[in-house]
Amino acid sequence: MDVLVIGGNRYFGKRLIALLRKSGHRITILNRGSSGAPGGIEHLVADRDDEAALQSVLAGRSFDVVVDQVCYTPRQAEIARRLFGPRTGRYVMTSTVEVYADEDRTVPVAEDALDLGAVTVDTGPAWEDPQFREAHYGEGKRQAEAVFAAGPPFAWTSVRVAHVLGGDDDFTGRLAHYARRIRAGEPIAVPVVNHPATYVYVEEIAAFLAWAVEEDFTGPVNAHSPEPLHTADLCAEIEKQVGGRTVFRTVETGEVSPFSFSRAYAMDNSRAVALGYSFSPSSTWLPQAVSETLTVKR
Repeated sequence: MDVLVIGGNRYFGKRLIALLRKSGHRITILNRGSSGAPGGIEHLVADRDDEAALQSVLAGRSFDVVVDQVCYTPRQAEIARRLFGPRTGRYVMTSTVEVYADEDRTVPVAEDALDLGAVTVDTGPAWEDPQFREAHYGEGKRQAEAVFAAGPPFAWTSVRVAHVLGGDDDFTGRLAHYARRIRAGEPIAVPVVNHPATYVYVEEIAAFLAWAVEEDFTGPVNAHSPEPLHTADLCAEIEKQVGGRTVFRTVETGEVSPFSFSRAYAMDNSRAVALGYSFSPSSTWLPQAVSETLTVKR
């Protein structure tokens, strides 16, 4: 298949590209040019916010599947729908667990917990501000999905990715933050009621996306490992590997540590399983994920 990957030539994006190449797909990468493409892969350069530039670079091209890893706003989604509707048989958007930011449920949330038809879409200029975009990450993804769900039929799926762990190229610094505080015995701020969350191993989310490229399902799908993890689970594994002692400090208001959650919105992956994908339990890969991430950061 001819597969276009938009953005994402790092972290699980680069793993996805490697898997697609291994499977024999013809890969084209499109980004702004800030990062190149692996040898032997065609590289298109354009700013995805510039519709005219995208139209020009895509002229005369079509793809079996488009994997869009950097669709963050409803405006970007509208451009993608216009340009790729006639150019691809299927469009796969990487989305996020944060689309459920308004949820607080005692049971894991399934895809239909979010009614995309009820989402208000605002394509105003605020989305052009990088700080606004970052602060409204989940909302941007939610509105982008709503754009794809509305209007004329369009073969799309959104992969709602859980919190990703693992890899020596983890750019978030979140586990390293925990490791520093645990080694020093410094307190880790958590909410009074701290809920577990759903996670996925970096290698497995790449594998799931590669699998999704070859499937034909549409609509949103949650992607995560069974066995939600609590902040204490992460800290216990970090203690085993770097030493130190975990000290939690509960706070009623104010900032808390990453990977601690005052709301319950763990995802339900029943749809992915029913479609034929089996995720590894979190306990089977957590030690490896922590080891990879902290090896070069100790």
